[in-house]
Amino acid sequence: MPTITETATPEETETLAAQLARRLRPGDVVLVSGELGAGKTTFVRGACRALGVRAPVTSPTFTIARRYDAAVPISHLDLYRLGDLADEDPALLADELAEDRIAFVEWPEVGSPAGLDPARVAAHVVLEHRGGDRRLVRVEP
Repeated sequence: MPTITETATPEETETLAAQLARRLRPGDVVLVSGELGAGKTTFVRGACRALGVRAPVTSPTFTIARRYDAAVPISHLDLYRLGDLADEDPALLADELAEDRIAFVEWPEVGSPAGLDPARVAAHVVLEHRGGDRRLVRVEP
């Protein structure tokens, strides 16, 4: 059953992400959906901070993926600019989705990365604008 929470500030969104992050293990993948500006990277930033990342956490929109060092390595992917993944090399994202790391995938609706075992999806997070800094955050296990 999904958990639905309304946050009023970016800090509250990050705190909610930190709660999810505490349950994650190597090999887990978190799908993060929402329209442009909905707070996807803010959510990922909160999770990364809880997992020990001290470096700036920014959107990988133009690089497709960023890696962060922590006790468990973290990959942060943004599929927005990839278009249809069916046309991409299946190995394109394999390293980012390796089972020794935790991966956050923004814009998963573009297409599931090739070779991603659905059983590895620990959560699907959907963020919606509610005006100002308010967001509705739905976390589906």
